[in-house]
Formats: sequence, C-alpha cells, structure tokens
Amino acid sequence: MEYVIEMLNIRKEFPGIVANDNITLQLKPGEIHALLGENGAGKSTLMNVLFGLYQPEKGEIRVNGKSVKITNPNIANDLGIGMVHQHFMLVDTFTVTENIILGKEPKSGGKIDIKKAEKEVREISDRYGLAVDPQAKISDISVGMQQRVEILKTLYRGAEILIFDEPTAVLTPQEIKELIVIMKTLIKEGKSIILITHKLKEIMEVCDRCTVIRKGQGIGTVTVEETDVNELASLMVGREVNFTTQKSPAAPNEPVLEIENLRVKDSRGVEAVRGLSLTVRAGEIVGIAGVDGNGQTELIEAIAGLHKTTGGSIKLNGKEIQNHKPRKITESGLAHIPQDRHKHGLVLDFPIGENMVLQTYYQKPYSKSGVMNFKQVYKKAASLIGEYDVRTPSEYTLARSLSGGNQQKAIIGREIDRNPDLLIAAQPTRGLDVGAIEFIHSRLIEQRDNNKAVLLLSFELDEIINVSDRIAVIYEGEIVAIVDPKETTEQELGLLMAGSKRKKEGDSVNV
Repeated sequence: MEYVIEMLNIRKEFPGIVANDNITLQLKPGEIHALLGENGAGKSTLMNVLFGLYQPEKGEIRVNGKSVKITNPNIANDLGIGMVHQHFMLVDTFTVTENIILGKEPKSGGKIDIKKAEKEVREISDRYGLAVDPQAKISDISVGMQQRVEILKTLYRGAEILIFDEPTAVLTPQEIKELIVIMKTLIKEGKSIILITHKLKEIMEVCDRCTVIRKGQGIGTVTVEETDVNELASLMVGREVNFTTQKSPAAPNEPVLEIENLRVKDSRGVEAVRGLSLTVRAGEIVGIAGVDGNGQTELIEAIAGLHKTTGGSIKLNGKEIQNHKPRKITESGLAHIPQDRHKHGLVLDFPIGENMVLQTYYQKPYSKSGVMNFKQVYKKAASLIGEYDVRTPSEYTLARSLSGGNQQKAIIGREIDRNPDLLIAAQPTRGLDVGAIEFIHSRLIEQRDNNKAVLLLSFELDEIINVSDRIAVIYEGEIVAIVDPKETTEQELGLLMAGSKRKKEGDSVNV
C-alpha cells in the first residue's frame, strides 16, 4: 500500500524526557487521520518533527515512499507539507494577503505585486470555500477567520498534506462546523490531513483512521468506523473514562455573587452588557451559555476587575466590588480561571513554579519585608504540581514549555488552592483531553460541595448541561432565561442563545 507520509519508529528526546518513544504513523492519500492523545502525550512534538521544527534522535520519514530528511520547515513546504499551528503565527498589523505571502512575495519590476497576490489569495479562498477577505487586517477578524488565513498560508505554498494542530480548541461550535466542511472540501480536492486532537466526537464525525499515543508511546491505529468514543477514550488515557459527571443534587445557600442591572462597554465603546442581573449562591454551579460575543467576556472581566463598568452593582459576600482593583477583588474571596490562559493566566517566560504563586507571592511565607523566599515558592509549587497532576519535567521548567492542558491544570490548582468563596471558571476545559476534563469537572463540583459558589462560562453545551446546577442564557448582553439543566436540551439552549426564543417571567427559576 502506498502511503503519502510514513513516520517509522520516531524517537525524540528533550532533557530529562522522552517525548516520542519509537512512534509509527502512516497517512494514506485522501484520508483524514487523527492523532489522538492526552495533553503532553507527545502529539505536537511528533508533528513538529514531520514539519522540520525538531530533529528526531532516531527513525525514518518517507514522503510518497521516498526517505527524506526534513531539517527545517522550508524543506517540509517543498515536500508539500503544511502545518496549521494551534497558536497562530500571524502579524496582527498586516492584512490577510500580506500574512499569506510573507517570505514568498510575488515580485514585479523589483516590487511586491500585492494586486496579483490578492487575486491569487481570493482564488484559493473561493476554491476551498474559505470566504476570507484578502484585504482585511488580521486584528479586525475573528479567531475562526484567522485560522482560515493559516490554512490559506499552507495552500498558497502548495501544501498537499496538511497538519492541523488542535484546530478546534479556540473555535465556537458554529466555527467548528464550518471547519469540518472546509476539511471535507480539502479532501475532495485531493489533499490528505493529519488532525491532532483529543475531541472524540470530532474524530467520530470527520476522521477515517486514528493513531493513539499515550505518554510518548504509540498504542496503535484504529479504523474509526470500527470503534466508538468509549474505546478511543480508554486507549488514550489507559482506563475507562466516565463521560457523565457524577454529582449529588445542589444545596444552594446564601448569595455570594449578586449582580444588578450591570452595564459594561466593550473595547470599541459599544455596550456589551446591558442591564444584566444574576445571583450565584454558595453551594451551586451556575453555567453561562451563549454564543461567543454576547457580552460574556466583558461580564467575567468586570467581575474580576479587569474591565471597567459603566453602571449597576457587583457585590461579593454583600460588599460592593465594582471597579475595584483586581488584587483587592481577589483578596475579597474571588478566584478566576481566565478564558485566555496565555494572556491573563500565566507569565509564559517565568518557571511554572513561580506562576503557581502569582496571586500570593507578596504574602507570607513566600515573601517577607519585600524579599522573596524562593525555597517556599518552589516547595508550594511542587505540592500543587503533584496534587493537580501537572506533567512537567520540574517546577523550574518555563511555563511556555508545558502543553496547553498542563498549563491549564497549573492555573486551576493555583486558583482553587486559595480557597475562594467565588470561583469563576471561564472555558476551564478548553483544549483539554477527556481525562483532564473529567478531573477538572470533579474539582469544580468539589468546590460546590464545599459550599463555594462557582460561575462557569463555557461554549461547550454538553459541559454546561453536565456540570451546572442552573444555566443562565446570555444573549446580546442580557440574561434571557434561567433553565434547569435536567429539564432542557441542547436544541432549546441553542434557540435561546440565538435569541429566537425567550423565557417568559415565571417560566423558570428566579435569577
């Protein structure tokens, strides 16, 4: 059988860790082949070897049956291999076209022929149904559109084999559907795709075969038609995984967070939160369901003190915290797992150990008279790393070197360890595998059972229904309904989130 890509017995080591231990992956022409594994299993490392960003210690790569040495990404491009990275490699201030042609600019009379480039970009975009405006500025387009620009970049360079690294981690449900259509179009046009993911539903929907790796070792390759999500999950984590969160009924107590008639403007000065009211009590998890861009980011950031409000009231334990400084709010009993772990959750160039005390470094025992006690910092970090199963060579490893899932577990450990009265969890399982999701859900429920209030923001409807005790649906900056997860469906939530249905007064539990 002729394969377009063969990675045979690939071994890749880093100081103190074997990231890929003799892994084999074979890609057939015209297939979507999933590469499945837990956070930190070595999936991205293996694909970075194929793309020429890393050199393997051992093993062989064949492209269309021929043995090749891929020593840098330019060689990968010449061999028809393109990679759409999880964290986009785009210049915000450039247009779509300028980003796509960067390093491969068409010249005319010694100058860059931008008109010719725009025409080519538009043609490729139309051919694959990408619907990207070649003249738009990157900073003005959505995350989903930015990803399409990354796809266009690879196609512009003539890629026949596309590697997608966790492509749906940052997308809304609607954008995920659109991406799946795009991937199917690419296959129809004769491309082959390797999809790095740990979202089992997506594998079942779109992939032909799936190679599973666990802790750096190849577990095997299965045909998707002949398997199911339960088998894939247990192959990935090495044990059975429970997809429904086990929890006793909530016993809500006194209000912890009380929001009344809140108004917040977005970065453009447009009102994003419009007279919103919501109460979260001790001993309950309230989930916020809504299509991205309906004011939920501004709401969360206003509660955490990261965004100024223009009206209304936010009370934590009965005390007004509106427009207080973030540190004052966290000291009042709030913990915040932010949506963007890189922007608001971590200092990527600090060791993971120092990131574990970002909220408490100025307090004893980590600091005395303004002098840091690093021995205590790293002692605390080591204990949290163990408790929250953060997979890192050591507590001295830079935060940016950890996989996304392990970065997330570190943030969650840091925030929960402070024993907050209110835990805001914004997209807490974004980009995580089923084992890590199960772990984080159990921690959120543990907080609830310890009589804490939890406000959960997620774009995954099954997560909202599974974990929440009450669901607040947000549409155009207002709460349009409060529903009981046991009595609703994804379809009903979808209608509410789209604003096409609104619960009448008295239809639901009080806000």
